[in-house]
Amino acid sequence: MHCKDVSMREVDIGLDEESIAGLMKGWKAYTRTEYLILKNVNDYAILELHKTQSPGLFKDLSDYSIVALPDQIVYHEDPGLDVLNTPALARVQALYPGKTVIVSGMFSHVNFIKDLVPVRFMVVDNVPPSPSKLGVLVDIALGSGYIDLPLVKEERIIDMADMVSSVKTEGVMFPCHVSNLKADKPFQFLDDVPEVKNEVTLIGCHLSCRIFKDLYGYEPPFINVCPADFVDPDVMTIVKCCKVKQGHVIEGNTVKVPWGATVPEVVDAINALFSGHEED
Repeated sequence: MHCKDVSMREVDIGLDEESIAGLMKGWKAYTRTEYLILKNVNDYAILELHKTQSPGLFKDLSDYSIVALPDQIVYHEDPGLDVLNTPALARVQALYPGKTVIVSGMFSHVNFIKDLVPVRFMVVDNVPPSPSKLGVLVDIALGSGYIDLPLVKEERIIDMADMVSSVKTEGVMFPCHVSNLKADKPFQFLDDVPEVKNEVTLIGCHLSCRIFKDLYGYEPPFINVCPADFVDPDVMTIVKCCKVKQGHVIEGNTVKVPWGATVPEVVDAINALFSGHEED
């Protein structure tokens, strides 16, 4: 709903059914108002208004129904919250399971959430660089207003620095210099095409392993950090994949976007995944 459809009024009555019934006798409502929030100090009640079809901007009530009473309601204030953004509202709902939540957000706009079921959505990515680039892109996409789904983002982050402890060889090689990865043993970067004098373990994805073999003529000891290989097939997930050149590819519950994905590509990928569309 749009916040212009929700009105809030401060009252000095008890917010029980009998007192509300007395207050509503003779009540007139603005033509656009669909819901009324009543506030008495720190107590709230939410009503759905049923208006007559009479002419004019203010209409008599034909009836009303109680959406929630004080014991069912919590109030949540966040000046940075877009109260019309469904993923943002889902994150708030997840904080108060089973409750109706009145939200006050940006520009002092007010809305409420009732029975919104947050949907788990996983981002699998590796770092560095940190934070996860895909995680940031997903945050921007969810806040864009172009995804009207109650998604709550979770992250599974594969930290390549943590993999160094598993290396058994004298040296280690990382895929690219821009990561600024370091190790407590001799380390090199594949994109520098260094001379390899000692046995090294490559920490990277399958593509980096292919590049290593083409450059040096053999397959090195390999620790795989490819995000697509860390996916739970039962969880709706987004990953970056070097095999995807543009757009997105859906495989089961996973959508793959290019390594250099843009926000519009991520928006389209998420919407396609949850609408059940096949590969673009």
